[in-house]
Amino acid sequence: MRRREVIALLSGAPAIRPLVAGAQQAPGLPRIGLLWALAPPSRVVDAFRSALADLGYVDGRTAILESRFSGDRYDRLPAIAAELVRLDVDVLVAAPAPAVIAAKAASRSIPIVMIGVADPVGQGLVASLARPGGNVTGLSFTVGTETFGKSLELLKEAVPNLRLVAVLVNPTNPAQALVRQDLAVAAEWLGLQLHAVEATRPEDFDGAFTAMAREGAGAVLIVGDPAFEAHNPRLADLGIRYQLASMHQLRHRVEAGGLMSYGPDIVDLWRRAAPFVDKLLKGASPSDLPIQQPTTFELVINLKTAKALEVIE
Repeated sequence: MRRREVIALLSGAPAIRPLVAGAQQAPGLPRIGLLWALAPPSRVVDAFRSALADLGYVDGRTAILESRFSGDRYDRLPAIAAELVRLDVDVLVAAPAPAVIAAKAASRSIPIVMIGVADPVGQGLVASLARPGGNVTGLSFTVGTETFGKSLELLKEAVPNLRLVAVLVNPTNPAQALVRQDLAVAAEWLGLQLHAVEATRPEDFDGAFTAMAREGAGAVLIVGDPAFEAHNPRLADLGIRYQLASMHQLRHRVEAGGLMSYGPDIVDLWRRAAPFVDKLLKGASPSDLPIQQPTTFELVINLKTAKALEVIE
């Protein structure tokens, strides 16, 4: 881990702006398709566009960016991916895992750059990290089980005598089964028990947190999911109401009021995606471009929430 950052946050999450698809037809310019399962934070978009511009790809001038997002609806992803394929994009950039899965199902020939996928080998997206072997390459979200182990370890440090950790998951997300397996391994190392609680809609949240409290959980790890994104402030409020220290994977969920996050610097991942796009547009084969893993991790703590929960003195 290169960097740890502890920040006091007194306000809500940063603004998230929708992406506008490139409407201009420009024959001869490379066309880059962006498939998101949710509207990303603006700093992520800016970092990616800036990194592309540094490599000579400026939207509307030297390249066309076709951006689409599903608005946290997995069922929309296949149709949106098919639309980008019909637009004859030269490269598809997709995140997170449900979008990558949809992109790969839509085309086995268009190069795909995935960003932030946990265990792409286990999910069947690539043959191996060193030799992906198909039309998918890019960057993974974790460096293995130890990433989730660190999250649980940090919760254990923050909550005295922690024994039971609730895990909020969306069972419709195909990526989360492998995450749950990694968490189970890490929990055994740390002597913690896990209690998985499922939620697929906002209407499920109150019942989920009631169930966590009833089981005697001392903390909750909220597995990242596009269906949860629009509700980060509400999830944070529920954690405080039920006195559950919450662990997240990305910092903007802490900016929305969650207690802490530990995970890769997502802005760094998107910057590092731009060279993949450049290489693919210049003729490289995705099957020969090794999957890169995160190199920069962040620990972010919301001191206001910590005070409300009376943890992390």
